[in-house]
Amino acid sequence: MRQVIARFVALAATSAILFAGAARAQDVAPDVLVKNVTLEVVDIVRSDKDIQAGDRKKVVDLIEAKVLPHFNFTAMTASAMARHWDKASAEQKARLTDEFRTLLVRTYASSIAAYKDQKLDFRPLRAKPTDTDVTVTVRVMQSGAQPVQLEYEMEKRPNGWKVWDVRVAGISLVANYRTEFDNQVRESSVDSLIKTLRAKNQSLGQAAASGAVGKK
Repeated sequence: MRQVIARFVALAATSAILFAGAARAQDVAPDVLVKNVTLEVVDIVRSDKDIQAGDRKKVVDLIEAKVLPHFNFTAMTASAMARHWDKASAEQKARLTDEFRTLLVRTYASSIAAYKDQKLDFRPLRAKPTDTDVTVTVRVMQSGAQPVQLEYEMEKRPNGWKVWDVRVAGISLVANYRTEFDNQVRESSVDSLIKTLRAKNQSLGQAAASGAVGKK
């Protein structure tokens, strides 16, 4: 399962950066938002020598500024926790969301610098103007390989469209973590899961500080 998640995140990371900040983003259609900001952010990744050289702090800063405002981490964590979410206290929910958010950011940071020559094919949005839940599809075109289809599950919120799940080749990020989270909570407790996530984040943080993240 860990290998599946690792492969998933490595692919997702190539396009997780698609969602950069935009003025009055709440007024922009989800597919237009994705396409417009992608062109800007991909240019940053491709042209920034520090990122290409593996500057993890700069990558994390980029994610914090451009990606996180367009992801609903509370919804993602709640979905990943499934039936266990309602059993958690308010404090546990906050800690879970914070640790899950940190885990995704640090995992993305280990892969973003690998983005170089892939081309992106933005698929037409199949949705009604009144829809508040949509799927935005982007295909990553790779030389000598089959395209990888990315599907962003997005929900319209008062402050704009937010991503609450990502699927790569039909594999859901949230669903993968849901199995892992469920097993840990059933075998131990919510607090145990929080400790496990914190330990993973500390390990990734130490690896990033030593420059070893990109080698794992």
